[in-house]
Amino acid sequence: MTASGTFGYGTEYASLLDVNELGAIVTKAISRQPRDGNPPPRTVETPSGMLNAIGWQNIGLNACLREYAPTWGRWNVPVIVNVAGFSIEEYAEVAEALASAPGVAAIELNISCPNVEGLPFALRPELAAEVTAAVRAVCDVPLICKLSPNVTDVVEIAAAVVAAGADAVSLINTLVGMVIDTRTRRPVLGNRTGGLSGPAVRPVAVRMVYEVHRALPDVPIIGAGGVMTTDDALQFIFAGARAVQVGTANFVNPRASVEIVAGLRDYLEREGVRDMSELVGAAHR
Repeated sequence: MTASGTFGYGTEYASLLDVNELGAIVTKAISRQPRDGNPPPRTVETPSGMLNAIGWQNIGLNACLREYAPTWGRWNVPVIVNVAGFSIEEYAEVAEALASAPGVAAIELNISCPNVEGLPFALRPELAAEVTAAVRAVCDVPLICKLSPNVTDVVEIAAAVVAAGADAVSLINTLVGMVIDTRTRRPVLGNRTGGLSGPAVRPVAVRMVYEVHRALPDVPIIGAGGVMTTDDALQFIFAGARAVQVGTANFVNPRASVEIVAGLRDYLEREGVRDMSELVGAAHR
């Protein structure tokens, strides 16, 4: 599936590939009110990755329901909406409204975005559990919590959100980073810091997926972080992920996600594996 923030609302890429070939589309973050996002510059390339500080720029809940939900309802691919908020009440309100929208198959709670004002809910287990429980109380669709890598113990956070009602976890979101322009002696990004993504974070992401699967083997995990190729996706699956998100690769190659899907099919045929589920957690055996 695609990763939030790298595939728009899905319609932007629909002319470049058959979205129905994907396991799911994850939308960019949607908040109650429209947001202009952070001041520019918002992105900067780094060795083996990029920093972004978009700041949840989006058109807001009502416009999203009006402009995109009808299209989602006509697609065969499941749409997972990424929900953003600055309060527990906002998370619950937006999630409740989107859960009943056409084509929406699940909610992904963006409680870990590191580039907006305030402390992300995902950094403390009690806060993560509180927002998860509030959304669970108003939503009947599957609930996924997107977890932050910027913590000491990701397993503790994962266990907290699952106990509060999450059906699955996705990990990881971006790592907080900074680039300084040596000519100006100032941070390059207008927000100063941003989220590091791309191949540079993949070893961290694979390790965290491995740890969560080892501690919570029955919890569905969606792996994300630097997936550029089929081999990258397989690492996450072997570590314990039941699904994989493709993010930064979409900026380099808009067809990356469907090419990786095709590559996984080829791998199964070549290895004589009937179902991908047989490979989940293979690195633990």
